Amino acid sequence: MSAIFNPRYETMDRDELLQLQLERLQATVNRCYKNVTFYRRRLDELQMQPEDLQSLEDLRKLPFTTKDDLRRSYPYDLVALPLREVVRFHLSSGTTGAPTVIAYTANDLDHWTELVARNLVAGEITREDVVQIFFGYGLFSGGFGLHQGAERIGASVLPVSEAELPQQVKIMQDFRSTALIGLPSYALAMAEAMETAGVETNALSLRVGLFGAEPWSEARRAEIEARLYLRAYDIYGLSEMGGPGVAGECPERAGLHLAEDHFLVEVVDPVTGEPLPEGQVGELIFTTLTKEALPLLRYRSGDLASITTCACGCGRTSARMSRVQHRTDDMVIVHGINVFPEDIARALAEFSELSEHFQLVVDHVGSNDDLEVRVELAGLPSDIPNLVIRVRDQMERRLRGELGIEVKVSLLEPRSLRAGGEAYAKVVDKRSS
Repeated sequence: MSAIFNPRYETMDRDELLQLQLERLQATVNRCYKNVTFYRRRLDELQMQPEDLQSLEDLRKLPFTTKDDLRRSYPYDLVALPLREVVRFHLSSGTTGAPTVIAYTANDLDHWTELVARNLVAGEITREDVVQIFFGYGLFSGGFGLHQGAERIGASVLPVSEAELPQQVKIMQDFRSTALIGLPSYALAMAEAMETAGVETNALSLRVGLFGAEPWSEARRAEIEARLYLRAYDIYGLSEMGGPGVAGECPERAGLHLAEDHFLVEVVDPVTGEPLPEGQVGELIFTTLTKEALPLLRYRSGDLASITTCACGCGRTSARMSRVQHRTDDMVIVHGINVFPEDIARALAEFSELSEHFQLVVDHVGSNDDLEVRVELAGLPSDIPNLVIRVRDQMERRLRGELGIEVKVSLLEPRSLRAGGEAYAKVVDKRSS
């Protein structure tokens, strides 16, 4: 049996857990109805009262909450408490339009810190480790949450954040970092930087890494482990639930354990919204059970995965979710940034030389994730070579400023994406293969 941070809740009898979930769900629905106009109006429209919720199955009677609902509520409309009780805000890592807001009370921060601590301990990090965190610190919640969790278990923390690769490597060497936490793509970029600089990876002190916030496959896990000489674990979180800490792998690496005492998780058909049986892939729906500042009911994550409650060899009794490989929308995550096709469409509309037809292609090239925008030209003017160079360069600068990441733009002949009149995929994500 592996180390467990909070055995009381992580190994709780499932019948006891279900009763705890019901009690916390009833309290959350009461809080939402009393303090959040949005939810009171939704429940009134359904002619529901909080006391109508008598079982966990009654959760299905409640309406879904969507990302658009959160955006329309920007910045305070979904906050359930007076601002004097809110001690911190974070914002989603989206690109354009109103971001989603995450609010925390002191209790929310305490719960969040513990949930991350659970993931770190499940991922074999201990108080003896020197933890190097290369997630960003700022409005994005990742760096702060993981930092707090590492401190909670007593580890030594290096908040290196988004420092340049040479500095990351030097700090790793000088401080003898034993654990890495960040994007899997950046971990591979660090490996490449070390190989280029002639640094002997097997001479470092690394032994474990926790990676997430973007899709990564088992093949990428194997590559990270081989090149960095560590054992790699998957972690999962989403901003709307507070950030990292929602789920994480244990040494069995047979799914990510969900924090079911803090989140009620459903799997539904993404089209009909109907519940799906255990083990079937569907959209993950989250209801917060302990959040005070920003409680959410049946939030549609857009992430597609399955859930199992079968016993795990680590001793934890919580349900486990599979890796998230796909989404219900066309959003892709590149270098921790949420990129939506509509963001690209708005930028393309500024260029009369380009058509409205484009495709996003994300691939793992070398040690990096690359985003390519393939877009049809609106026509073929006589000065096509000069136009291609000019428009491509302008478009790449425009998208770099909009998204904050490097984007390759490829200009295609008119109708080449629509050859033969067939439909084409708006997004092609090759990283999961």
